[in-house]
Amino acid sequence: MVFATVLSVLLIVGAAAGVLAQRRSHRDRPPSDLDAEAEANHALVHLTSGLVPPDARAWSTARKEAGEALTRAAECQREARTRLTTARTATEYAEVTRLAREGLNHLRAARTDLGLHPTPAPPATFATTSH
Repeated sequence: MVFATVLSVLLIVGAAAGVLAQRRSHRDRPPSDLDAEAEANHALVHLTSGLVPPDARAWSTARKEAGEALTRAAECQREARTRLTTARTATEYAEVTRLAREGLNHLRAARTDLGLHPTPAPPATFATTSH
């Protein structure tokens, strides 16, 4: 009876240690191409939706700084969309994500300059965080 109890405790401790080791090794692993592609798509969709003006009148009467920021955001969106069509590796997808985030920064600056609520920042990327 004591042997069965000790064996059960050892098996439980071993299983818990195995799960912890597996999670730790998963965290240290670089993101997969699929993770990077999903993040790039998410950031690009976030930027594209932010470029749709909620109040076209406010955007049409934008000051020069806001207009330039909107133009830069649109250029980032166009370049990210173009690169996304040919991206195949996690590094290429990370570049798409970087461009989309740069566009989001320009978009936030423009919306703030226009007195509109700035768009929220997208969540942290798979490439820059571990899970």
